[in-house]
Amino acid sequence: MRLRYRAATLTAAALMLTGGLTGCSMFDDSGDGGSKSGGSKTGASTTGGSTAGGSTAGASTAGGAVSGGIGVEGGKPSVDGTGAAVVKATFDSPIYPGAKVDIAVMGLKASGKLATLTVQFAPHIPAGGPDNPNPYNLNGGNSLGTALIDPVNLKRYVVVADSDHKKLESDDIFTHIANNQTATLAYTYAAPPENVKAVDVQIGSWPTFRNIPVAR
Repeated sequence: MRLRYRAATLTAAALMLTGGLTGCSMFDDSGDGGSKSGGSKTGASTTGGSTAGGSTAGASTAGGAVSGGIGVEGGKPSVDGTGAAVVKATFDSPIYPGAKVDIAVMGLKASGKLATLTVQFAPHIPAGGPDNPNPYNLNGGNSLGTALIDPVNLKRYVVVADSDHKKLESDDIFTHIANNQTATLAYTYAAPPENVKAVDVQIGSWPTFRNIPVAR
C-alpha cells in the first residue's frame, strides 16, 4: 500500500510539473516588432528605428536621411556657378561716368533647408576711374541687399546668418573686382517651399531679375 501511495504521489507531482511548464512556455520571438508574447515589454518594439514607450527620433534612416530632420538625398557632387548663366544683363553704374556692370545670375540651388544664389559681377569702367572696385561702390555706395522674392507665398527672403550672427554672403565692401574681370558672389537663404518653382531676385538698385528657377 505504501509503495502504491508513493507511486501515485510521484505521478501527480510529475503531472503538476508538466502542466506548470506548459503554462510558462518560453517567449516566442515571432518577429512582431520584437514584442514578447506572454507579457509585452514596453520599449522593446522597434519600427523603423523608433522605440515604443520612448521614441528615438533620428535613429531611423531612410535613403540616408535621418528621421526627425529634413532628408537630403545623396547626389552627384557639383560646384555652384560653373555652368551657363541663367540670365545676364548690363546696367549703368554710378561709380564713374560711363561705367557699366555686367550682372549674371548663375543659379539658385536648394539643398535641404537652405538655398544658395550664385551671381557674377564684371565692371567696365572707363579710363581714369577706379580699377579695382567693390560691389558696394558699383551700387553707388550702398549695400546690395540681395534678396529673393517669393511670388507664390508673398515672402521676401533675406540672407541667413550663422551662430556668430555673420551673414552667409559675399562681402559687398571687402570683395574687390578688377576692372573688366569677373568675380563670383554667393548668398545663402532659407530654401523656398517645394511648391515654389521660381523666384525673383533683387540685387542693389538695379532692375529685378524675374523667374529665376529654384534648382533642387
